[in-house]
Amino acid sequence: MYSITSSKMKLPQALLVLLSASMLAGCFEARKNTDQLCEQEPSLNCAVLNTSDGQCRIPRTNLIWHRYEMMKAPSEANTIEDYYLLKEYRKCLELASQIQPIEQADLKARRFEALMYSINEQERVTKSLSSSTSPDTLYFLWSETGDHTARRRFLEMEGSPQLDTAELQYALATYYISRDKNKTYQLLNRSLELSSGGKTVNKDVIKALASVTQSLDQPQQSFLWAMVAKQFDIPIASDNELRLMFNLDDSEYDRLRSQANTVAKAIKNGSYSPNLSR
Repeated sequence: MYSITSSKMKLPQALLVLLSASMLAGCFEARKNTDQLCEQEPSLNCAVLNTSDGQCRIPRTNLIWHRYEMMKAPSEANTIEDYYLLKEYRKCLELASQIQPIEQADLKARRFEALMYSINEQERVTKSLSSSTSPDTLYFLWSETGDHTARRRFLEMEGSPQLDTAELQYALATYYISRDKNKTYQLLNRSLELSSGGKTVNKDVIKALASVTQSLDQPQQSFLWAMVAKQFDIPIASDNELRLMFNLDDSEYDRLRSQANTVAKAIKNGSYSPNLSR
């Protein structure tokens, strides 16, 4: 139903030169500060991250600074963030390790060593979290690593206050999507109900509601959520395609568009109630 489907202003040449110079200075400054941090904090073990390599500088810098913050504020959430930053660095290294260096014969070997380090670190992180009882951590282990024990422990919490958050109701919905469409619909609605709106709105919930209601053969509901999705700049089918898909009366289209305005406004304000979409 949905497909993830600008004008450019030209800056004066002098301004472009200034911008380029300032950006370049910023890059050197960030590199200098990171080098200083690595010298001041030997426990960061920056050498294993191949800091002298020009490739993968941004994900490597992000990882180093995050690990510095973790030293001051260790938590499971920060450990999970460490995993994702390692993942980004690893992806970059996998590409960089394929580049044949010209000037330094041992550069490729150092990149490979850094790649193996990132892989081993991801494994270490997941092991360090394996005994967690946090539902967020259990969902991370299940969704990211396929840990069946974590999935079982997560699902055992269903119905408890621990899972009654916008994020975790959506997490539950991802489990039931292929098992129970009606339950999925309820969980997605609950996720929106618990959302505080604004930038916290999970657009995937809205897309899923349009898809699930279509699977449940509820054309009015599916069209309603398609119109809500449009208000969140989610690409949808054209009006003609939607008409062919749903085959509703013109008056029904108008009513549902008006209802979609109300629903979208409530979601954005963090005041959504499932009654609004019925």
